[in-house]
Amino acid sequence: MRIVSMLPSATEIVYALGLDDDLVGVTFECNEPPRARLEKRIVVGGRDTSAMTPGDIDRYVRDQLAAGEDLYTLDAGALAEIAPDVILTQDLCRVCALPTDDVEDALDYLGCHADVMSVDPHTLDDVLDSIKIVGKRLGVERRADELVAGLRVRLDVVASRVAPQPRPRVAVLEWIDPPFTGGHWVPDLIIAAGGQPVAAHAGEHSRERSWDDIVDAGPDLVLVSPCGFDLDGSAAQAVVAVERLPGVPVWAIDADGLVVRPGPRLVDGVEAIATALHPGVFARQAPGIRRIA
Repeated sequence: MRIVSMLPSATEIVYALGLDDDLVGVTFECNEPPRARLEKRIVVGGRDTSAMTPGDIDRYVRDQLAAGEDLYTLDAGALAEIAPDVILTQDLCRVCALPTDDVEDALDYLGCHADVMSVDPHTLDDVLDSIKIVGKRLGVERRADELVAGLRVRLDVVASRVAPQPRPRVAVLEWIDPPFTGGHWVPDLIIAAGGQPVAAHAGEHSRERSWDDIVDAGPDLVLVSPCGFDLDGSAAQAVVAVERLPGVPVWAIDADGLVVRPGPRLVDGVEAIATALHPGVFARQAPGIRRIA
């Protein structure tokens, strides 16, 4: 089977299922595992925003969407050469990947007959279920079931350890300029880690907020997790939250690795967040998270 992944989380799922030899195409953002971009054909490109500020990125995205322009470019020639059997994409967020309709239109134009599978989880349970669905479609149902069972065991371990503890109120910032609070599965991560999400909308898109809104939500702790940034990038942006929310503990987390990509590493995120919320319960702080103030 020849598989193309058009979103980083799907690439992580394919590797976690041991199907890396079948994966033939990825996006320019597929960096986990790091060898993915080196070993596979890049079929989806996009603008390099690494030198842009969060405010500049936000304006660029808004301008592109307002003009009806795509944020990603599909290499139709590469896709035609690869001739995939299955393409994994999503319709959850236009900012995150090419939508299914765009992919299907390109396949029709090219005369390709790949099975386009949209992976659109809204909650943490949906994410785990999506791994099983992908595994079944790719012919490794038992392997996927075992992977998800192992992830659920790890979640159960965290749940049992934090259950007796008070639940701090946690606001997750998925963007800083302007501030957005976490949605979809992000509130579930906080609950699983022994916290109480505030200024959040489980199962829905993240929403723009004012700093006053966040203050009024009364968080005991703020977690800075800007989409597309690793721990160092999150930490650099967390300084703004420290200035805007004096007196509130602020933590930064590896957003790309542990929070925003709906794949197996979300469980790593739960474990990391739990060590920040309940340091007296865990022997050491998990990697990927750092206190800023």
